[in-house]
Amino acid sequence: MRDVRAVTVTPGVPDSLRLVEDWPEPAPEEGAILVEALAVGVCGTDHEIVAGEYGEAPPGQERLVLGHESLGRVLEDPTGTLQPGDLVAGVVRHPDPVPCANCAVDEWDMCRNGLYTEHGIKGLPGFARERWRLQPKFAVGLDPALASVGMLLEPASVVAKAWDHIERIGRRAEWTPKSVLITGAGPIGLLAALLGSQRELSVHVLDRNTTGPKPDLVRALGATYHTSSVTELDVKPDVVIECTGAPTVVLDAMCKAAPTGIVCLTGVSSGGRTINFDAGALNRELVLENNVVFGSVNAGRRHWDLAAEALAQADQSWLTSLITRRVPVSNYREAYARTGEDIKAVLDFTQ
Repeated sequence: MRDVRAVTVTPGVPDSLRLVEDWPEPAPEEGAILVEALAVGVCGTDHEIVAGEYGEAPPGQERLVLGHESLGRVLEDPTGTLQPGDLVAGVVRHPDPVPCANCAVDEWDMCRNGLYTEHGIKGLPGFARERWRLQPKFAVGLDPALASVGMLLEPASVVAKAWDHIERIGRRAEWTPKSVLITGAGPIGLLAALLGSQRELSVHVLDRNTTGPKPDLVRALGATYHTSSVTELDVKPDVVIECTGAPTVVLDAMCKAAPTGIVCLTGVSSGGRTINFDAGALNRELVLENNVVFGSVNAGRRHWDLAAEALAQADQSWLTSLITRRVPVSNYREAYARTGEDIKAVLDFTQ
């Protein structure tokens, strides 16, 4: 066995980001499938863990390997689930050991007791290391065309779950949605717009950026880009997917949906901010118009598979445009630095 390079933090300790040159080779107990890392995506969750806001190392360890947006190539798989050379991504969340009713049927994204673990976040080593292992049920094979963008599968799985649940709720009645409003044009918002366009809906994306790549990326999907406030929009969408977590935007989005509309909240608010809002008017509108508001986070295995299909069907040049920086592991700190201009930064293990 030989050591690997790994990007790590001490959870809860700000400025503890380190590249460890002699991290142990992944143990066979982690899974039968051995994978060579190609890249990991960096997102807001990583920034918060690096800032010491949360994160949990595996039991008995002081440091946590980062990385939950994975992309790798199979080195060996004695189970025959995948073949050497196949592209693969790892499912982030694992079920709790009790297990709760949902985890017992592999619906770990809907865990009821919070005892789940997550690669690179909570109790499991992440994928920001040169080699990692997976159990077959947590290994998602990817189309070879996704060799440079497969790390987008994790955020795409979150979006695939949101759409899956939207459509399940929609089946409560006769429902033929025509339009969707997506608030926020970060990776989640843009991927939500992609899946909306694949459903042949009229897609509207609202974001505050007036320059940079976001407006063109939205228009390339055949969608409409807006920079006004939610209340100023002249559309009443059948579906709203809120991706900012900004309290005012969240509340305005909840009020914007058309009758029998469905609002999915994917953005996480930081809390601690109070705003004036007419809760009674919102309640009246939701009840009288049969509207639904629900939250969605993480993804189950079926959503990972749906996301893999969606990415394989997408314009690969469009997906490539979402990645605004590729940083070699030797310059790892640059990958985790906030620039304010990124859509998606990627830590590249091939450079």
